[in-house]
Amino acid sequence: MGALVILLVSFVVGSIPVANLFARVTRGVDLREVETGTVSGTGLYRVAGFTWLAVAGILDIAKGAVGPLLAGSGRPGLAAVAGGLAVAGHDWSPFLRGAGGRGIAPAVGALLVNAWVGAVLLLAALGLGRLARRTGLFTFVAEVVLTPVLALTDGGVGALAGLAVATPMLLKRVTGNAPAARTDASVDTARHRIYVHRLLYDRDPAPGRP
Repeated sequence: MGALVILLVSFVVGSIPVANLFARVTRGVDLREVETGTVSGTGLYRVAGFTWLAVAGILDIAKGAVGPLLAGSGRPGLAAVAGGLAVAGHDWSPFLRGAGGRGIAPAVGALLVNAWVGAVLLLAALGLGRLARRTGLFTFVAEVVLTPVLALTDGGVGALAGLAVATPMLLKRVTGNAPAARTDASVDTARHRIYVHRLLYDRDPAPGRP
């Protein structure tokens, strides 16, 4: 299969909003209208429960693996970019007019094919973050160290695989699904603080807090 076809398939498959489809089918809810508007497993769990979360999680992981599997082991660069495009499609789905999730599940799927140590790192951060109730911060650290860790374990190919999925994940944390609303029009740095807070904690600061 040609490289361009693989990249296109990877993006389109990654764009399928599994969590939102399940939320609509089971509860008639559009996750873009729930809390922060993030189309995520967390949102699906809150509206539909663990069973649907588990099924959606498996499918989202599978989405990330499709492109790298089509690329094959003989084209590691193409496999890395395909994995990154699956994450980008998940994060900015054209089926949701640019809304989406945070990309961790498809990133895990891509890394299971391209550099499995990275998948373990992301899953460990997600699990530990949930135990500590600091999921946003733990996953931020994992996304930042992902590329250098894979450079050590898998060399340049691993670094490329890590960079390809970490870049859209980090960018999505900052941009979210809506622009940051400046809390004080007289303070030019207010919006900047919101974006930094998003990057570190994957959410906007609570109203009334600096």
